[in-house]
Amino acid sequence: MRNSATFFMATVMGIAVMTTSASADINKGQKWYTKNCKECHGTGTKGAAMLTQNEWDDFFAKNGEVIIKKHVGTKAEPYFNGDRFKDQAEHLRDFLFEYGSDSGNVPAC
Repeated sequence: MRNSATFFMATVMGIAVMTTSASADINKGQKWYTKNCKECHGTGTKGAAMLTQNEWDDFFAKNGEVIIKKHVGTKAEPYFNGDRFKDQAEHLRDFLFEYGSDSGNVPAC
């Protein structure tokens, strides 16, 4: 019985660690925001507060379809239509979501 409980707890802990490491990184998202978005949208505090958390979810749904369309015709269009955005979208979304206007959180950038 004790071996079963130990195995179960080890399995749960292993899954928790894998899940955490597989998720997006808010700090990376902040870095990408500062590099690609700050010039037009201001600091991370201002940019993230443009939308609520649910609105950020909507913007990044379907591989970022809405946010990409919002940037058509802007100087950011090449970024949003490129591979860099595809690689960074999950991190950028998590940063913007974490600090959305209704989150109560404030980024340190």
